[in-house]
Amino acid sequence: MNGLGVRALRAGFVFLTRVPVGGFPYSEREWKWAAASFPAVGACVGLVMATAWLAAAPVDPVLGAFAAVGAGLLATGALHEDGLADTADALGGAHGDRARLFEILKDSRVGSYGALAIAFSIGVRVALLTLLDERAPGALVLSQALSRLPPLVLLAGLPYATPPNAARSGAVVRGGPLQAGVGLLLALGVLGGWALWTGAFWTAVEVLVGLALVTLAAGAYFRHRVGGVTGDLLGAVQQVSEWLVLIAVLRSAGA
Repeated sequence: MNGLGVRALRAGFVFLTRVPVGGFPYSEREWKWAAASFPAVGACVGLVMATAWLAAAPVDPVLGAFAAVGAGLLATGALHEDGLADTADALGGAHGDRARLFEILKDSRVGSYGALAIAFSIGVRVALLTLLDERAPGALVLSQALSRLPPLVLLAGLPYATPPNAARSGAVVRGGPLQAGVGLLLALGVLGGWALWTGAFWTAVEVLVGLALVTLAAGAYFRHRVGGVTGDLLGAVQQVSEWLVLIAVLRSAGA
């Protein structure tokens, strides 16, 4: 990995996690290429969550599931859960008013829709990880890596709807098709390694198809309702994609 790749990966950790990797200041080019590292950063978050699961699951599978989800929340600072909550509040409370939608997205308070969305997300993941049992560690790495791919593709394919002076994502939002292509290759590498390890090649295909459908559906809806994407909307897509991957792995476990 060349110098730009290392710097972009570190910037990706700064953007997506609370891991203190330092390296400031980052150039605009490094921030732009940070987008390509999203699946790799996700895989590392998955390793942290898998380690927490391995430490707690021998005591009780439910405790292992909660430990894994909790470790993920600590590692990312609940970045994606925050996006899910804001998205739920905005889409649930704006009632077709685009200006009101952006007001709600910028509001730091969590409403009833957002609180319910976070509770639902945590509950779904804990339930799925409990059912996955010994397959949970591999599923965690896979789901964390691949769930960052749809947001990356949407960043490259849709305009960023947040005004530039209000965007927290900075130069990362200017990641384009080239960055999305590199991220896709990284995600496919993780998926291919998981498929070789588990032998669940058909599940790998199902995961790719499912993520493609989520990306297309979300992209069409966001373009129509919002006029593009925002960081909060991308966080919500990551959460839905994470559920999808875990469900697919659970289906393969029962096959």
